[in-house]
Amino acid sequence: MKMSTNARTIFVVLAIVASMFVVAPIASAQRSIGRRGTGGRYAFVNGLKMYYEVRGPQRGTPIVFLHGAFSNIESDFGKILPTIAKTKQVIALEQQGHGRTADIDRPLTYEQMADDVAELLRQLRITKADFVGYSMGGGVAMYVAVRHPELVRKLVFAGGASYDPDGFYPELLEGEKKMTPDAFEGTPWLRTYMRIAPNKGDWPKLVEKIKVLDLNWRGLSEDQLRSIKAPTMLIVGDADVVRPEHVVKMFRLLGGGVPGDLVALPRSRLAVLPGTTHVTLISRTNWLLTMIPEFLDAPVPSGK
Repeated sequence: MKMSTNARTIFVVLAIVASMFVVAPIASAQRSIGRRGTGGRYAFVNGLKMYYEVRGPQRGTPIVFLHGAFSNIESDFGKILPTIAKTKQVIALEQQGHGRTADIDRPLTYEQMADDVAELLRQLRITKADFVGYSMGGGVAMYVAVRHPELVRKLVFAGGASYDPDGFYPELLEGEKKMTPDAFEGTPWLRTYMRIAPNKGDWPKLVEKIKVLDLNWRGLSEDQLRSIKAPTMLIVGDADVVRPEHVVKMFRLLGGGVPGDLVALPRSRLAVLPGTTHVTLISRTNWLLTMIPEFLDAPVPSGK
């Protein structure tokens, strides 16, 4: 029996957990092998032929954008990149099995994706950057900060911000166990994949790898989270896939949660967007463009 649109959408919500997005039009991209430049290019990274784009002027600290699961650069960041790239250098990439980056024979893990990002930046001779990640991409950014702290100046984790599985509503993870590739039939995620993926038959492999990633993820320890010294901004919706009390705890572990008028502002920030779900958060363009550039441009606070 064919699944209804509403049921299928709910199933996708359960499956993606911390990895949803609103699909925007896909921009055309030049596809050449190379190290630097604007437009779309590829780099050979840890056995992976990784697609990436460099936009904007080469001045100041570059910003690395990391998309969510099943997604790509334009789907998650198409509405904000043009504005940010007017004044900042932007490096946006597509992870293993996502967008224009083909899958290879290895599992998806946060550790490996973080190492892939670090290797790409090494090849591009980027020694310090700001990171903006949506959903799964925010998790990857956190792992970059833990495994390669020298690379991270500031960090934004938007949508589903969490550091261990206890942060998610348990019914979401339970639902993901039942998810199949057919659950995405008729959705914008699958349509976009079929339009730009180099190996369109790999969709079932990607779905299975994301399931394994989510269901086997053990998270970061509190000590690992405390070790992140880069100023971090957590952005979640008030109806996101993570429990708000978990996000507040995460904020405190990152140095937030102090009376700023008495002891100065902390290095980290927390934003809860009203009337916002995990899916709709990335479409809150005006709010994101107000908050993210200001946070990245602000001096590092002298407080905790």
